[in-house]
Amino acid sequence: MTTMQLSALRVEAIVDTVCPWCYIGKKRLEKALETEDLAGFSIEWRPFLLNPDMPQGGVDRKWYLSTKFGGIESANRVYKSIAAAGASVGINFNFDAITITPDSTLSHRLIYKMCAERPEIGNALVEDLFAAYFLHGRDIGHTDVLVDIATCHGADRSEIIDYLHSDMDYEFIVQESRLAHQLGVSGVPCFLFNGRHALSGAQEPGILQRMIRLARQEDTLITP
Repeated sequence: MTTMQLSALRVEAIVDTVCPWCYIGKKRLEKALETEDLAGFSIEWRPFLLNPDMPQGGVDRKWYLSTKFGGIESANRVYKSIAAAGASVGINFNFDAITITPDSTLSHRLIYKMCAERPEIGNALVEDLFAAYFLHGRDIGHTDVLVDIATCHGADRSEIIDYLHSDMDYEFIVQESRLAHQLGVSGVPCFLFNGRHALSGAQEPGILQRMIRLARQEDTLITP
């Protein structure tokens, strides 16, 4: 007889740590997973640079938004809708606290290093990076902020300082972001399920659940 068996679930989450929709997408993915069997579940956080030419020290947030959206009033309208979407999944965005739009490369390097050593902390680490920036207005392009976050997850302070002050893995992050663009990822978040099914945007949990179940289905022949 033939029955349907669900395979393990592997998710590749392509995000930028300065993207509010990526934070919303993360929360919606978590909501979608609440009713799933997570045996064999794994998630890999992959980098995407929305602003690959951002100066290392970042730029003034108001100037950035005004330039990107054609004026601060237009930006405020856009972010009002983002705030509403965030509230629906428990994110209380504090955009007024953000004064700098940072270069996110350092934060991606931190994620890559720490997840390579301890993949199980990835979700919590990414959550803390999002929260630091979007809830508390901390500059996650600044080494001191990233070191504080890393040490909360058991990293050695001196090791992280040395790593972030070096150029180790910088080219890897840049190339990963370029590869995502070349593969057709034009916006984030983008979730890849079991290496076969991609879903772009901060989709609602129900849509994510359908994609998750599609990715996990496999026909298994069971003999009596």
